[in-house]
Amino acid sequence: MKKFIALLTVTGLMVCALPVGLYAAPNADGQSEAAADVQTQAEEEEAQPQEASPSPEDNIVTTKHRAVINGKCIPYTVQAGTMVLESGGAKCEMGFMAYTRDDAEDPGSRPITFAFNGGPGSSSYFIQFGCLGPRKAELDKTGYPLSLPAKIIDNKNSVLDMTDLVFIDPVGTGYSRALDGYEESDFLGYENDIRSVGDFIRQYLNRNKRWGSPKYIAGESYGTTRAVGLCSYLADKYAMYVNGLMLISSVNDFSAIMDSGANELPYELYIPTFAAVARYHGKLSEKYCSMELEDFLDEVRSFVEKEYVPALFVGRRLPEDEKEKIAEKLSEYIGLSKEYVLKSNLRVTHDKFSRELLSDEKLIVGRYDGRITGPVTSGSLDDGSADPSSSSTDIAFANSYMKYITEELGFETDTPFLPLSMDVNYQWSFSDDNGLISQEDIIRDCMSHNPFLKIWVLCGYYDGATPFYSAEWSYNHVFLDDESAKNLQFTYYPSGHMFYIDEEAFAKFRKDAEEWYLPDAGE
Repeated sequence: MKKFIALLTVTGLMVCALPVGLYAAPNADGQSEAAADVQTQAEEEEAQPQEASPSPEDNIVTTKHRAVINGKCIPYTVQAGTMVLESGGAKCEMGFMAYTRDDAEDPGSRPITFAFNGGPGSSSYFIQFGCLGPRKAELDKTGYPLSLPAKIIDNKNSVLDMTDLVFIDPVGTGYSRALDGYEESDFLGYENDIRSVGDFIRQYLNRNKRWGSPKYIAGESYGTTRAVGLCSYLADKYAMYVNGLMLISSVNDFSAIMDSGANELPYELYIPTFAAVARYHGKLSEKYCSMELEDFLDEVRSFVEKEYVPALFVGRRLPEDEKEKIAEKLSEYIGLSKEYVLKSNLRVTHDKFSRELLSDEKLIVGRYDGRITGPVTSGSLDDGSADPSSSSTDIAFANSYMKYITEELGFETDTPFLPLSMDVNYQWSFSDDNGLISQEDIIRDCMSHNPFLKIWVLCGYYDGATPFYSAEWSYNHVFLDDESAKNLQFTYYPSGHMFYIDEEAFAKFRKDAEEWYLPDAGE
């Protein structure tokens, strides 16, 4: 359209500049022949099909690279930038990074994975620069950076050799913004978010001719909520069925992690995580510390299901002697004193646990990773301000990622990159018309209707943000038939919310991912 308008402008200037003599011989319609020729030329040009061009508002750079992944040198192309998207009547520019392997025999049928973090309000740079992408920040074995800023190195555990990767930053994160004339709120919230990310996926597949690829979605934390919602949205809206969901630190029912009125599920479902963290820090008896972690947690699960849940269920009718018995056992499993457990009325929140476990050492344990400790501050774990495991990941990734974008990929913009937007988080609602978001029925429907759909739930034992037992509880309430249930698997890692910052856990993930992808990767 802009090209055509420019042609009209030039033509108008030409008409105005014609000598007076050229108007002396009008035709039958009262026009000079010269003017008629100009009009005819303009009409002919208007009738000509205009050459299609990408939206001038797209800002995408393309570069080529190589990385050593799983012992092999993999050539790949990166598209980095922002793509204009219309979704639900509103327009935005959606930030993304797409990685495609260059030496694939049939790129159009190669697996492709769309990935993002959660928050809500988080960009995708954690899952990209820490886990799945071909380049990453250099960390030590426990996830701390070796320098500041961290060195950028090849990610030997990347999955790019098995699947192409597209990392998406939802609106309000990264470089993604609502365009002028539209509100950020048009893209926020459970349904708006799913729609805009889903519409981006459709647009990307269409523009890059990837409808023939096996399609995967990988989400972390709230990103797992988005992933499940997308699975349903894409099928219902576009008849697009995905091959697999990779759900890292999954949360698909918020009643399992959020205190709400008389809801006692979080008290119950956090106990195994508390136990794992207490055991890690040596706060349990030798009996439990000498057990294999999995065996110990099986015992804790049994206690929760057979003794703790019934005790909480009866509330104040619980006899005092039974209350004393439960408090003593709970104390032995989670490393807090019996007196503290009784003072908490048997109901210990994560905030209380994190501050109390190592209080004698004046330390607080991390929410995202209970193995990480830091000094007690005046902040609250609820908003992350006092979480030592949160600040350590920010230090590890943020500066290096900006260096990676601007120097290695050559993407330039004056728009600030937002790794994590608390403004987005504060505007979010975790409730729908029926209360707190719960997705058990959505998961059942997706798996029942699509026999090819595989769901892989990846859990960290020391994750205090989305506890592994909460994920187990949610999926135990997805009532699948036996055939569909074969496509559901759980994997556990001796790590936290971002399991991949632990070297041992990350290496295990790489081997697990090979079993997940290779049947579709054809390798």
